[in-house]
Amino acid sequence: MEDGTVERARPRDRILETAQDMFHKHGIKGVGIDAITEAAGTNKMTLYRHFDSKDDLIIQCLRATACKAGAMWERFEIEHPGDKLAQLHAWVRIAADMLKADGRGCDMANAAVELSETDHPARRVIKELKEAQRDRLVTLCRDAGIGQAELLADTLSLLLEGARVSVQSVGTEGPSAQFVRMAEGLIVSFRGTAAG
Repeated sequence: MEDGTVERARPRDRILETAQDMFHKHGIKGVGIDAITEAAGTNKMTLYRHFDSKDDLIIQCLRATACKAGAMWERFEIEHPGDKLAQLHAWVRIAADMLKADGRGCDMANAAVELSETDHPARRVIKELKEAQRDRLVTLCRDAGIGQAELLADTLSLLLEGARVSVQSVGTEGPSAQFVRMAEGLIVSFRGTAAG
């Protein structure tokens, strides 16, 4: 241990957590390796021992963000075992809570906007992770008895993405304040279509 402190996080974990936080707050292009290493209390040599490049660090940050989102899905299953419709409503509530808690939006969507080069290595990872999230929401909608599960999942996803942008533009009192009402209305509408 570099400083003899048992509780201090490992250098790789410190770098990753610091980079995630800084990328989220300031954007990927707004944060350099020097700033990350200084904030993480390490140096470039240590960073490059754990990450091949800034691009590799970006990719690992995006994957870590996806892992946190995965924990959210597990929580739905624990809190509402076997009740897929209740899990879908829990997704809506968590999404609404995220809108209120943080005006910076989705890290993956923000990264996709910043990293506009189509051949950037993180773009493939963003696409893969976003598709996995979509597939999970489609499965949840289907398991909740929604006849047009893909259409509802895509509609809810676009509603959430739009709400995130709205929060960044006009704050939480703008159109995003209606997110729960709109999302719940969509679920009711799609369930009614399936039943009818």
